[in-house]
Amino acid sequence: MEHYHTGELLSLKEALNIIFTLTTPMAEKEIIPLTESINRITATEIISPINVPPFDNSAMDGYAIRFNDWHDATPLVIAGKALAGSPFREPLPAKSCIRIMTGAPIPIDVDTVIMQENTLLANNAISFTQPIKPGTNIRFTGEDIRQGDSVLPIGTKLSATQVSLIASLGISEIEVFRQLKVAIFSTGDELQTIGQPLAAGQIYDTNRLAIRLMLEKMNCQVIDLDIIADDPDKLYQAFKQADQQADLVISSGGVSVGEADYTKQILDEIGSINFWQLAIKPGKPFAFGKLKSAWFCGLPGNTVSAIVTFYQLVQPIINHLCAFTQWQSTPYLKARATSLIKTSPGRLEFQRGIAKVNTQGDLEVTPMAQQGSHILSSFNQSNCFIVLAQNRGQVNAGELVDIEYFNYLLISE
Repeated sequence: MEHYHTGELLSLKEALNIIFTLTTPMAEKEIIPLTESINRITATEIISPINVPPFDNSAMDGYAIRFNDWHDATPLVIAGKALAGSPFREPLPAKSCIRIMTGAPIPIDVDTVIMQENTLLANNAISFTQPIKPGTNIRFTGEDIRQGDSVLPIGTKLSATQVSLIASLGISEIEVFRQLKVAIFSTGDELQTIGQPLAAGQIYDTNRLAIRLMLEKMNCQVIDLDIIADDPDKLYQAFKQADQQADLVISSGGVSVGEADYTKQILDEIGSINFWQLAIKPGKPFAFGKLKSAWFCGLPGNTVSAIVTFYQLVQPIINHLCAFTQWQSTPYLKARATSLIKTSPGRLEFQRGIAKVNTQGDLEVTPMAQQGSHILSSFNQSNCFIVLAQNRGQVNAGELVDIEYFNYLLISE
């Protein structure tokens, strides 16, 4: 396989183009109960087997009439009642009406429903307090969906409303692409499992937790291989195990230029690296390649860098591999900076910021005070990335910048 890692840093756009060129969306499918399909990706087009609604029905509680029976102020005698699930089945007598409830089938020959608030009842007959129009307050057969209509395309990630829509068609099982299997592990002798006491020089392994939580939000099947020590043999075995079990392998740490970073050496032995470093900040040491079977993403060790590269690179990779064709990245918006934004040209930069609409109705953004790649707390109050172009220098208060609002991966739903 061709190697792309050269002395020149790749742009984010170039890296994504390489990824999408090399990778192929999943083809494996399975049939599952509709009740278990939330957040799954449709593998076939959803075609409606029925009309929705399946029959003409009342949109209101009121009275169903033949419009031509209404002349002047002559009251109409109530001939019966129609309820949802209990229709009025007889022909409607002349000069009469039917008491009808919302959702009830429209009786034969009836063409108009008058809401009860616009009627007067006296001696089992009704008259109308407002002018009436023919055809009002009826939901017609197939008004929502016609039998044979395409309801959802292939590659749709199913939301609660979409699952409910499919249920309204009477479909109880659905064909979806299988879940992506993603193996994750962290590397580094300095890492300690959360909940255990820290020894001298140790830090907690927060990267793997953050990655796992984002993967679970993306409905991936996560294979957690824990912390792998900075030992070539243990790393080699971890990569071999991950490659055998997963479609995608994500490691955290071990992709910089430190003397104890063995990942490059191992990948050259059992796979290939397509690129290693990117012209983005934070997240320069991001690696992408192929093991024997699985694709590989190597995330930086700093937590902010790991989250940014997951969001900007791994998220689109996973959506592509999962055949989620309806996915789109959050569009950039223009916002006015409320304060000085320090930056240096050379890399596309993603700073954390707080965007809001001011009292004048304009979108503005305030950068977080600390932007270091180790400052995880910068995500606590921020709701967007301030996206600074590769050739952009310092931004003064009042200047326009691009922002990218966080999606569901980084904010609570």
